[in-house]
Amino acid sequence: MKILPISQIAEIDNYTIENEPITSIDLMERASLAFYKRFTNLYPHGDVSVLVGPGNNGGDALAIARMLIQDGREVQVYLIAEEHNLSEDAKINLSRLYQLKDGVNFLKLSEQFSLIESQDIIIDGLFGSGLNRPLKGFVKELVQYINALDAKVVSIDMPSGLFGEDNSANDHDAIMMVDQTISFQFPKLAFLLPENEIYVGDWYSEPIGLHSTKIKETHSDYCYTEEGHIKRLLKNQSRFAHKGHFGHALLLAGNYGKMGAAILASRACLKTGVGLLTTHIPRLGYLIIQTAVPEAMANIDRSDILISEFPDLDNYSAIGIGPGIGIKPNTQSALRELLESLNGKPIVLDADALNILAIDEELWELVPNNAILTPHPGEFDRLVGESYSSFERLQKALKFAKDMEVILVLKGAYTSVISSDGHCYFNSTGNYGMATAGSGDVLTGMLLSLLAQGYHPLDAARLGVYLHGLSADLLLNESAEASIIASDIISQIGAAFQQLTR
Repeated sequence: MKILPISQIAEIDNYTIENEPITSIDLMERASLAFYKRFTNLYPHGDVSVLVGPGNNGGDALAIARMLIQDGREVQVYLIAEEHNLSEDAKINLSRLYQLKDGVNFLKLSEQFSLIESQDIIIDGLFGSGLNRPLKGFVKELVQYINALDAKVVSIDMPSGLFGEDNSANDHDAIMMVDQTISFQFPKLAFLLPENEIYVGDWYSEPIGLHSTKIKETHSDYCYTEEGHIKRLLKNQSRFAHKGHFGHALLLAGNYGKMGAAILASRACLKTGVGLLTTHIPRLGYLIIQTAVPEAMANIDRSDILISEFPDLDNYSAIGIGPGIGIKPNTQSALRELLESLNGKPIVLDADALNILAIDEELWELVPNNAILTPHPGEFDRLVGESYSSFERLQKALKFAKDMEVILVLKGAYTSVISSDGHCYFNSTGNYGMATAGSGDVLTGMLLSLLAQGYHPLDAARLGVYLHGLSADLLLNESAEASIIASDIISQIGAAFQQLTR
């Protein structure tokens, strides 16, 4: 699903009106009906207060109020603008509402806010995606009043006061904090940035029949990855295939006290379908890896406690390095020599490999095109400098991936996979239970496995990230998020593949 700037969504709206063709009031009715269906599914009972702004978001709110009244719900409507100041379509929907309801409430003074009762479910239709400046004065006071209530709040298309993309210059005390946002046709970029979670709540994207040809023709650098996209990436395998067809991966992981990282990444690599895996570890980790992961072959470093070398790379299909390796000088030298010796082999760089790159910037010239880098926000900030917002970090990530010609996996709630040509794919699977020690090591092993099996690095990154999150989601059938550990995620990789191929 494309994620489009607000300006482009407005263009598609207008194109739909002109070329479907459909009148603007009928398109508003279509959108309002989509909201109404989702809203009544979420809240089938209860009194409702509807906040109505002067624009088309307010027009949607008036249409939704009418539909709820027709459904037998007790509805109170609150307008913040006189009738003559409403948009033309909002005026039409107000007229239609008057045919069912004797009158509406006009909020003109802050003293009238108490008319809105906290036990009601509140629909926020004050301001939608067209807003381009912070809320002030009376409207800001209203938003702050609603935020202080102990009430369920659902926004139409956008929480009032929130901008669709960059909110760094916004007044964060003047944004509605809602429980759910029901958006039309597309999610907004702001929904996917962590600092906006307190405003957006749970979000839903409801199709409203915007012109499919225009949507297809409209370019976007952002995409929200869904299951259908990922299914198309999966390779078909022959029943006559043997382990030699699924690649031989080399994983360099672990140091003294961090052998768990090597075990987790190795197990995940094997469970994701690689044919053969060799794990290069410090000498003192030999018995650990052979006991914990008997399916992996062990290659032993001359150092007892850290990674200081690597085997000949000729026999390997892909390389992974980073989980638990530390940043000692010998390990830094080993990473440099490894990068110099790749000779075109695909590689995934994670964790301490990234920290070493942050220490020694000269190593960047050795990182090959389409290498997969998997930083969490802290690691990424160490690479490029601190960001003041997730939006700023995302812009830096897009530039970084293009400038360095790498595949960047910026981990988070909606992990973004950014291609070397600057396209960003937000992942749709996963839950907060993945914020646990070793989860990143599991992802590294999965990505390495897919690279070794011959997937293009971008496809490997998108598929691996999706499967990683889906594996954690499947755990929720039997566990709570708080109880998930990294080993649990590995246990569900097979079930995640099964769901994709079903």
